[in-house]
Amino acid sequence: MTVVALPPEPQSTRAELPSPNSTHSYWHRDPSKLLFHHRTTPDLPSEADVIVIGSGISGTFAARELTAAGRSVVMLEAREACWGATGRNGGHCQPAVWDSAEEVARFELGTFDLIRDLVARHAVPCDWHVVGGIHAIYSHEVLEAAEKQITRLQKHPDLRDKAVLITDREELAANHVPDALGAIFQPNAAKLWPYKLVAWALERLLREHGAAVFNLQTNTPVTRLARRGPSSWVAHTPRGEIGAREVLLAVNGYASYLLPGLTDVIVPVRGQICALEPPRDAIQLPHSYVWTKDASDQYLIHRGLDDTQIGAEGTERIERRTDGTAEMAGGRKKDRSLILGGERFAVPEGEEGISRDDAINPLVSRALHRGLHHAVKLRPDEEPEREALRATYEWTGIMGYSRDSHPWIGRVPATVLDETADDARDVVAEGLWISAGFTGHGMPVAPRCGIAVAEMILGKKEGVEVPAAWIPSHERIAKARSMRLPRTLEDLIRSLPSE
Repeated sequence: MTVVALPPEPQSTRAELPSPNSTHSYWHRDPSKLLFHHRTTPDLPSEADVIVIGSGISGTFAARELTAAGRSVVMLEAREACWGATGRNGGHCQPAVWDSAEEVARFELGTFDLIRDLVARHAVPCDWHVVGGIHAIYSHEVLEAAEKQITRLQKHPDLRDKAVLITDREELAANHVPDALGAIFQPNAAKLWPYKLVAWALERLLREHGAAVFNLQTNTPVTRLARRGPSSWVAHTPRGEIGAREVLLAVNGYASYLLPGLTDVIVPVRGQICALEPPRDAIQLPHSYVWTKDASDQYLIHRGLDDTQIGAEGTERIERRTDGTAEMAGGRKKDRSLILGGERFAVPEGEEGISRDDAINPLVSRALHRGLHHAVKLRPDEEPEREALRATYEWTGIMGYSRDSHPWIGRVPATVLDETADDARDVVAEGLWISAGFTGHGMPVAPRCGIAVAEMILGKKEGVEVPAAWIPSHERIAKARSMRLPRTLEDLIRSLPSE
């Protein structure tokens, strides 16, 4: 057995292993009893057809596809099941239409349809509600860019009704953004409890298959990968080793920990989200909301009384700790939390290069508490908005930002493993696959990416086709490494599709 030769890389943006003591996500307050501390077998199996590293939405949908085709899958998770980005996001599933290239918009709309239909067919208890999304615009530059993008979409009959520009003042006020210069409404947008969707899928896999077909091992971090022969692999963990012909890295922002050659290509970025208490007289917001004031989106959903409650009498009362984690106490408080994320540029570096989610940033926290004051109208028209709202939960999570803004879906190029092999630039690392780099926009992308890479592993010729720009290659890696992540509104506007 030989350990993969890995090139030296700058350590500034290389990910660490997931933090063992993470902040407590709002979505983890009702964890699956079957999945918590789950190990399908007391010991690691010695072999599998496929090792899936990561139990988020991408890895889970890949595992569903692989097991349905008869492959044996061992899923290794560093912490609890779905304890990474999927279990820590803002609860949105909204395809990017107005600000994406046509093939990307169609891919994301396909993912939206996939989840919607899955939830409806199986009555998945994950609070899926199609609410439509409002993209509020507070900058003349963004409004001008949005007008051009809407004009571009008119050339495509299947997309032209998927995004509508609103500029009428009364209509903006009716949509709770009276101070906006304009807003784009996208009807295909949902809010949901993302952890419960993935938990349902993992529970179903465990109940439908024996340990020989699907084996979930939580609290089992992979510390390194090694080749075993020309086309098989060994995953090393603190609990032992496991071998497989195929390995899928569905680890998003943590990709560069196991593949240091992706350092500065997929950058860990810490996102922060809070559950804010609405004012007592707050109106139930009809849509989900997004707005941009720098190079990052602020994103909001309003939980409603028809969403899942914990226990028969409502949710437990949440008590915050000073370190940003939280615990539950007795109580009968109904939950109408405002789930708000973003504001990472409240600090100079935008939380880039951070792969620890065991703390919250107090400066980002302050910005989030005050983030709705001028953005969304919560109270009746005659009532002034509160300058700051109290948070009952605050947590962080690690996103994987791709320097070229595209996910990385497919075989891992061999040069990621050994960049000295110039004669192997067009050669892939046989049996090593990746689904990562979703740049804070995984829900309408990652599930079908997981399916697509599973189909690649299976050698399926017809199936989910990912945009060509998402396929890994040596040339793409070299080009991406020289790019910088967006930092300003101007950067984002320049990245919009051309007409």
